[in-house]
Amino acid sequence: MIKEYKSLTDVAGPIIIIEGVEECSFGELVEVYLPDGTIRKGEVLEAHKNHALVQLFEGTSDLNIASTRIRFKGKPIEINLSPDIIGRIFNGFGKPIDQGGPIISEKSVSIIGNPINPYSRDYPSEFIQTGISSIDGLNTLVRGQKLPIFSGAGLPHNEIALQIARQAKVLGKEEKFAVVFGAIGVTFEESNTFIESLRESGALERSVLFINLASDPVIERISTPRFALTTAEYLAFELDIQVLVILTDMTNYCEALREVSAARKEIPGRRGYPGYMYTNLATIYERCGRIKGKKGSITMMPILTMPDDDKTHPIPDLSGYITEGQILLSRPLHAKGIYPCVDVLPSLSRLKDKGIGAGKTREDHANLMNQLFSAYAKGREVQELAVILGESALTDLDKLYMKFANEFEEKYVKQGSYENRTIEETMDIGWDLLRILPVHELTRVREEFIEKYYKKPGA
Repeated sequence: MIKEYKSLTDVAGPIIIIEGVEECSFGELVEVYLPDGTIRKGEVLEAHKNHALVQLFEGTSDLNIASTRIRFKGKPIEINLSPDIIGRIFNGFGKPIDQGGPIISEKSVSIIGNPINPYSRDYPSEFIQTGISSIDGLNTLVRGQKLPIFSGAGLPHNEIALQIARQAKVLGKEEKFAVVFGAIGVTFEESNTFIESLRESGALERSVLFINLASDPVIERISTPRFALTTAEYLAFELDIQVLVILTDMTNYCEALREVSAARKEIPGRRGYPGYMYTNLATIYERCGRIKGKKGSITMMPILTMPDDDKTHPIPDLSGYITEGQILLSRPLHAKGIYPCVDVLPSLSRLKDKGIGAGKTREDHANLMNQLFSAYAKGREVQELAVILGESALTDLDKLYMKFANEFEEKYVKQGSYENRTIEETMDIGWDLLRILPVHELTRVREEFIEKYYKKPGA
């Protein structure tokens, strides 16, 4: 039931307070009518006795307390969905911005959504190829997984996100695949780069974009990932599509949460962020996965920039508890000119063992992955030792490991932003690198794989 009030009593940042409200519910859609006919939308954050706390998505500037009318719509914020949504571009509040006209919807769905019931979850176990060796070979992305990218200011996380959006695909039998890309608090230049890159590569035809600009009201950033995930749920669980959701930058989302919390005069938690930020992030991350009996899936790669490159900051810290690993970008590698600057040693995909092996990638994948990781770790130690003692203090074997580490960064980690490597190419590069080391150092590889892949043809 739609009810209208003229009892606006207070404005604090993006928050307004209405008195005398007879009945409303959390998440209910609200329309605010200004005297000049402008309509702004918001949602109910809190309802207590006859008061309602409402956050506006389009700002509170020019609000006149005496003459503003507020209408409670009696339903939550919804998005119109249909198969035609693929290939479209929307703003952070779900409005088309690509001159493609409105969506003729099959259904309207609330963006609030719910995490997947743990009992209904199906275990992630199928490989997704991103075309990036440092991910596919060592920190494998599995269908239904949530694997964030931890970055820092000035690092190329947006370029990596775009490359994954262009290249990601499922292997094996032909299946429908789509990318839902949510840009949160990005600049106009970044937004334009996202759109043009996906359009030129043809990836836009299988993508849905939600763009929230830095110049848009901060409060709109809270809705952007929920519009993206509601769309992903429709594509995955109703249209049987394999969906990859990329959200950048979740740090901007958390900053918006902090601003709203401050406007509500809540007691702050760590570094001023609200104490419920962990729960709030979980309501986003836990909407991805696989459901028993459903052919589609949602795989998520949220991207966040760590303030001051601090892994213990609340945003990466809490995200790490909820998600299944992290891809960590390295500033020293970036300074060396290596792209993508993935630091493979502290990076981790907790589900990688479930998505590799015979019938998924290749029989030797697990052994090769473990040996590359071990050899690179030892090579990094030797690099540090050489800085302290000098190369003259190194043994011949140490020098081979240092050569391996340098070659690994230049040939395995480093690749072009449009270089799309197959998993076979990634693994062949790995074996080429292992030939730098004597065979007796390959302690993590089975003898049959050494015979088949280590020895050069005709050797």
